[in-house]
Amino acid sequence: MALPSLDDYFPDWKEREALAEAMIPMIGTLYRNNVVMYCYGRALYNQSVTSIMGIHRFVRDVVHNELSEFESFPILEALSELDLGPCHVDVGKLTAHFMEESKTQEMTPEEFVKRECNGVIGRHVPPIEKPQDVVLYGFGRVGRVLARLLIEKTGSGTQLRLRGVVVRKHDDDDLLKRASLLRHDSVHGPFEGTIRIDPEHNCIIANGNVIRFINADHPAEVNYEQYGIHDAIVIDNTGAWRDENGLGQHLKSKGVSRVIVTAPAKGKIKNIVSGINSHLFSRDDTVLGTASCTTNAIVPVLKAMNDHFGIVHGHLETVHAYTPDQKLLDNYHKKSRRGRSAALNMVITETGASSAVSQVLPELADKLTGNAIRVPTPDVSLAILNLTLTRATDKDEVNEYLRTISLDSSLQRQIDFTESPEVVSSDFIGSRHAGIIDGEATIVASNRAVLYVWYDNEFGFCCQVIRVVQKWAGISYPLIPGDVARTGFGDLAVAAGS
Repeated sequence: MALPSLDDYFPDWKEREALAEAMIPMIGTLYRNNVVMYCYGRALYNQSVTSIMGIHRFVRDVVHNELSEFESFPILEALSELDLGPCHVDVGKLTAHFMEESKTQEMTPEEFVKRECNGVIGRHVPPIEKPQDVVLYGFGRVGRVLARLLIEKTGSGTQLRLRGVVVRKHDDDDLLKRASLLRHDSVHGPFEGTIRIDPEHNCIIANGNVIRFINADHPAEVNYEQYGIHDAIVIDNTGAWRDENGLGQHLKSKGVSRVIVTAPAKGKIKNIVSGINSHLFSRDDTVLGTASCTTNAIVPVLKAMNDHFGIVHGHLETVHAYTPDQKLLDNYHKKSRRGRSAALNMVITETGASSAVSQVLPELADKLTGNAIRVPTPDVSLAILNLTLTRATDKDEVNEYLRTISLDSSLQRQIDFTESPEVVSSDFIGSRHAGIIDGEATIVASNRAVLYVWYDNEFGFCCQVIRVVQKWAGISYPLIPGDVARTGFGDLAVAAGS
């Protein structure tokens, strides 16, 4: 058997590269008109040529179909020629459906796309009545990732608008240092775009977004209206306040209508995990919590498993990256063990994720225990779910079910799936999913299953927070294809859209 030669692969690569390159201006033009392109849930906007090609490779590997740029380009080109109103379009799924239908009937890409998009052609209804002002209270690890996401999602500028950031001022170089931390990140890499500072107005201009930096020591002392900020949603990412009394201080500020905390809220405040219990809040709520990064990672997987297999009980062990709360070198900490050097030790500590699950999924109340181990890595954590199910199964059934749920269900944005035998934690930096099932590591024996769920405890969690804020602001897009997804797995078999 002859070995493959350069002539077999390189010309094919160059052709696909040219097609991916030609996709970028079409995707960009559509995005600026609030028509957002995806490929099996992965964003195609603001991507490089090789990233677009990588997304197509993911589809071939995980979806198990022959989708390539040769198949998706004609569909995207046909979409770009229509007068589409604001919508979210999954080009990958559209292409797969077209390939399937083409086996039994003749139809051009133009005819197919026009039929599928009929409901949004000429329908120029904005996704939200007026732009929603957003303020970040705090600008630490989570705050800066949220800023990147909000800037990235500016689109036409008619949706969420990051208008201000509230911080304590440290010195005269404060604004310069804040801008530098936004521009350069040791974990998440450089900022995609341009950043400049306006010291006279204490602003950072990021990709054209004017972001006012407001110096304050307490939520209630800020008058946002004097900066032209009105009816704002404040995202408190400091963790300093988590109850109604503390978070309610934000509502005393002029220009603020609602506040959300990037942590498990206490008391009667609703904790929302996007994709799971988003239906429980409304615009009448003034304070929300987003639970923890670990809760966001495990709850979608637990719901999927409980819905299909039933969970009798289980144990969560999260192997968690260290956080700024820990000490770089041994020093005093009010909590046990967390005062020991984060960079040198594995540190056993508690997690509230197992008990928090029952707040989001009441059907699992008193069924889970949990613990955590902080380890010397800066980002990406691993949740190990040891579950006893109501019936016997095997690894193939569990993995195939979770793979399908990750591709075609209401949890598509929350659950990702990989079968690679070589992945490690750093491979998931920047993942936009709440959690990623490591199918290769899955262990099943009769009615006992052990699932390994990776999650970027910074970036993936922040994506979940933004999804909650978008829905709270009333942002809504028609989904294409908007048909019931073809999973065959009951309630989860609906088009994803958070």
